[in-house]
Amino acid sequence: MPFSAQFSPTGDDRMASEPAALEAHLARRRYGRFTLTEAIRPGWPLEVVPRAGYRHDSFVDSQANRLPALVAAVTSENLFDTFLDLLQPIGDVCDVILETAHDRPRGDHVDLVRHGIERTVLESVLWDFDDVLLDDGCTGIAVMHPQLPLEVQFDAHKLLVVYAPETAPFERILRARGVPADQSIRFLFQAEHVHASHTRLARRFEELANRLAAE
Repeated sequence: MPFSAQFSPTGDDRMASEPAALEAHLARRRYGRFTLTEAIRPGWPLEVVPRAGYRHDSFVDSQANRLPALVAAVTSENLFDTFLDLLQPIGDVCDVILETAHDRPRGDHVDLVRHGIERTVLESVLWDFDDVLLDDGCTGIAVMHPQLPLEVQFDAHKLLVVYAPETAPFERILRARGVPADQSIRFLFQAEHVHASHTRLARRFEELANRLAAE
């Protein structure tokens, strides 16, 4: 799968200077017991070693309100199932935002929205498009409660992010899935990294958006 670089300004030069090492680096998916999806790779040289874990964080909105958050890295074998598990506390009906960076300038993206979809219907559709969520580095999704400040993101870095006033139910799900709490964990977006996509996955994203009637 072709990789599209999303580096800091010096990243391209350093990686291009060692093509053999770069090729081997991009081909590597497994780091210990952690397996990456096809969507993303750490930059070269390796600054953040991928591993499973979650940490507490927070989000501050435009009114300076602080909302607790969790950020989690999950090995690819469990990533999709863990995402679906995290949707359960949101409730039976939810809003959805699909994020795409296909054919967009670097760092830019477009959001497509679907309001008021039953969670079971959403999950059924997502099962048919798990390849897009897992392996497309230009695709992300956010699932939200229609009224309450509850949100679960499966972002383009293939991290799971939860925003909720009370994070305990989501932490129980992560621990049940074998994802340990680790406040020292660093994630791939915090260093140089590369995203991968493919024209096939871009077409699949459009199919997903159509199935969800996201606009």
